[in-house]
Amino acid sequence: MGVKHGREYEHILKELTDAVGRIPDSYLFFEMEADEWARLGGEERAEVQEALAEDLFYALGEEPVIPVGSGVVIHDRNHYRIDVLIGEEELTFVSLV
Repeated sequence: MGVKHGREYEHILKELTDAVGRIPDSYLFFEMEADEWARLGGEERAEVQEALAEDLFYALGEEPVIPVGSGVVIHDRNHYRIDVLIGEEELTFVSLV
């Protein structure tokens, strides 16, 4: 189902892709090993990050907190945004409206 949003999905997806790309070990979400990630080229990594962002967008509609590698992605329904954190530090957020 995904999260409710007022912005164009394409813009949200791009920003979410960039945001999860800031999690250094986000590839763990797909149960990849570090050496597998290291062997991917830049375009392949971008495709994996976009697939991750799409999966998260839809999953956050059902599960508001999802661990991604050493980070966590949170659907903040009260502020209409998706937060991306590592530990207690907020890396960034993606506005849904």
